[in-house]
Amino acid sequence: MKINIKDVSINYVQYGKGSDVVLLHGWGQNIEMMKPIGDPLSKKHRVTILDLPGFGESGEPTYAWTLEDYADMLEELIKSLKIVNPIVMGHSFGGRLALMYSHNHPVSKLVVFAGPCTVDNSNKSLKTRVLKKLYSIDALKKIGDVAKNYIGSRDYKAASPMMRDILVNTVNQDLVGYARKIDCPTLLIWGDRDSEAKLSDGELLEEEMMDAALIVLPGSHYAYLENLGQVLNILSNFLES
Repeated sequence: MKINIKDVSINYVQYGKGSDVVLLHGWGQNIEMMKPIGDPLSKKHRVTILDLPGFGESGEPTYAWTLEDYADMLEELIKSLKIVNPIVMGHSFGGRLALMYSHNHPVSKLVVFAGPCTVDNSNKSLKTRVLKKLYSIDALKKIGDVAKNYIGSRDYKAASPMMRDILVNTVNQDLVGYARKIDCPTLLIWGDRDSEAKLSDGELLEEEMMDAALIVLPGSHYAYLENLGQVLNILSNFLES
């Protein structure tokens, strides 16, 4: 399905019945990367997954969006689809967006899968380091058949100048101050060998947020897929509590 928001055509799917769950994928990915979470949850929830602008079958923003622009887009989409007080879950970039959105919008529960919240001030160019990671699909090979089935089809190396500018805008922002304002129950799920979102960020969020718990699983930046069965059990208990 398609909806036009902020002059961008946004592709989304919505299925299942029950309380609303909104799923947000990571940078360079698409709807399919979140379906391993969404499909089981749809048995008890109405699940909405979107291709974030610039990815999948959604159009690119017409200017270099900031994280606030993505949050404004999400607010308008949620209102347009008559979603009220949703459970919001996001991985990586989608986790950052979930944090930005949840600090000043009604959210019943929040789940962040490896969503970095601080700015990396290492000497190496942040843009170069992040793009190098995102453009290499080798990191996904260890996930096995699940990742092979759900990885987005966009060629990371073909990212447009607009999306590269948006990447710089959206990663160079510290989110700790926003996270402190989030009062809904929050679950943080991290891989113990995550080289793209530092585990220390998850620990910091747990310490600074009002009602957050960190669960560390064996695995990489994609630990939520590498431990899918365990994650689904954790989510079931969290959502029913």
